[in-house]
Amino acid sequence: MKKIADWKDCRDALVAKNIKPDEGMVKSLLRTSREKMLSSEMLKIGNVTAVSKFTLAYDSMREALEALAIRKGYKIYNHECYTYFLKEVIGESSIGDEFDSIRKIRNNVNYYGKSLTPEKSESLIKKIKGLRDFVLKLLNGMKIK
Repeated sequence: MKKIADWKDCRDALVAKNIKPDEGMVKSLLRTSREKMLSSEMLKIGNVTAVSKFTLAYDSMREALEALAIRKGYKIYNHECYTYFLKEVIGESSIGDEFDSIRKIRNNVNYYGKSLTPEKSESLIKKIKGLRDFVLKLLNGMKIK
């Protein structure tokens, strides 16, 4: 399979496709996004919880991104294509780059058993919250298609 290098590749590989916006799904995703962020915040940071707090926060941000994509009329089936969605569809290259760097750390944690110190986790969660807030602001200002 060809390496995905941009939004067109995501579309060509059928890992991003046009859909009819689904406001019920948007609301559901925003609810679970909020609940995962609250769950992350409820955990006290420590060596045992650092990865869990990070992954809950990441999932919260990714669900907000999914809600944004659905409202814009897209279904995205892999995390990498959210980078290109942010860069090319939303027009926010630096936000896309920031998401991608966090996505890569999440992949290392989830698939390669990498750990995070409490300090690194807190730093990443702060970035995640900023990205999530950005996405939520976009969603709040966006009219339903």
